[in-house]
This record gives sequence, C-alpha cells and structure tokens, in this order.
Amino acid sequence: MFYWLLKNVFAGPVLRRMFGPNVEGAENLPKHKGAVIFASNHLSVIDSFLLPLVLKRRIYFLAKSEYFTGKGVKGKLTRWFFLGTGMLPIDRSGGKASEASLKTGLEVLNRGDWLGIYPEGTRSPDARLYRGRTGIARMILECEQPVQVVPVIMVDAEKIMPIGAKRPKPGKVGIRFGKPMEFTRYQGMEPNRFILRAITDEIMSEIAAQSNQDYVDVYASSVKNRQTQATRTQNS
Repeated sequence: MFYWLLKNVFAGPVLRRMFGPNVEGAENLPKHKGAVIFASNHLSVIDSFLLPLVLKRRIYFLAKSEYFTGKGVKGKLTRWFFLGTGMLPIDRSGGKASEASLKTGLEVLNRGDWLGIYPEGTRSPDARLYRGRTGIARMILECEQPVQVVPVIMVDAEKIMPIGAKRPKPGKVGIRFGKPMEFTRYQGMEPNRFILRAITDEIMSEIAAQSNQDYVDVYASSVKNRQTQATRTQNS
C-alpha cells in the first residue's frame, strides 16, 4: 500500500512533472507473470526512483546498506522511505557479503518478482558504460525458474543529478527498454566462470548497442578508486 501511495499519490506525480520520463520500447516490457531482471546502466542515484514510475508491476532494487544505517530522525525516515520503495539493503564489501547480496536477489526472483540490477556495480563516474560484474549471470542461472532479462538504458539522468549533487534539478530523462533476453541454453553451467562472463558481456553489449555511451572494458569501481587516490595525492 505504501509503495502504491508513493508511486501514484505522493512522490510519483512530482517526479513525473519534473523529469518526464520519456519512454521508448514499452512494447518490450514482459506481459507474463514470472521472474524478470531489468539490467540497467547507472548514471545517477535517481535511476532507481524513475524506473519504477513507468512500470506497472512493482520492482525491487538492491541498494547499498549505508542508505539504511543513518542515525536519528533523518536516518529513520530515509530507511523507512527506501524500504517502502522496494530497496533491499546489501553489503557491497565483497566475500561473504557478496554471497548474501546474491541470495537477496535470488529470493526476489524465486518469488517470480521483478528485480532491478546495475551490472556495473556502481554509478558511472563519467557517463561512460563500464564492464559488468558477473553476479547478474549467477542470479540468472541459479534461479529456480527461467529469468527474462530486459536491457534498460537511462538517458541524461546524470545531467539531472550528477555524482555529488545533493538534490536533482528539473529536466527530462529518457528510459529505453530493449527486447527481453533469455539464457536457458546455459542452465546448469553456473560454476563455469567463462559462461558467467559470456552472459554478462552479452547483456552489457546489448545495453551499449542501444545507448550512446562509450564502452570501457574495466570496472567502474577501479576508475573511481584511481580518482580517489589521485585526489588524495594532490591534497597531501
């Protein structure tokens, strides 16, 4: 009920007036019931708030746990808002935490629900498209039911709210949906890291083909780490 009220009564109408969004490829949205992954590029923190506006079914996102650990009244309100909008907290520190994140995503898919994933693992630092992480492929192959993957291209979201901005500015954002992809031919091959990489690269290739982004075959997190290190060196 809270999700419906936010989307249709409170936040949703405001976001639609401010940002559009303009939709292309709506005919590619799945019409059947079942597990679907919306695999999107990631340009801005507002991506996760705009995509649900144009979907009829509820979509869940895996969000970094820091969003849910704030203190005081502001922290409680933030946590309440994120949980109410379908955000699921995950620990992105790696190792066992990554396994827990995978399990959280699989729980959503095994219920036959819709899951939003950013295969790059983090927001693009410069609006280019970066190498995808193979967790998405593991979810596809380890799910208890067939999973459709819908490529999603967010357009100009970084212009509305770039990294570091405290609030978005009005403007139009585009959302483009590609044709659903399926990978049942790889079922049972999840232990094979080459298969996981092949699936992930195929998804990223489809996103790249439908966006205007330059593709960079390195992880976005590596670029961000180098930028952070360079900044520290300059300030030392």
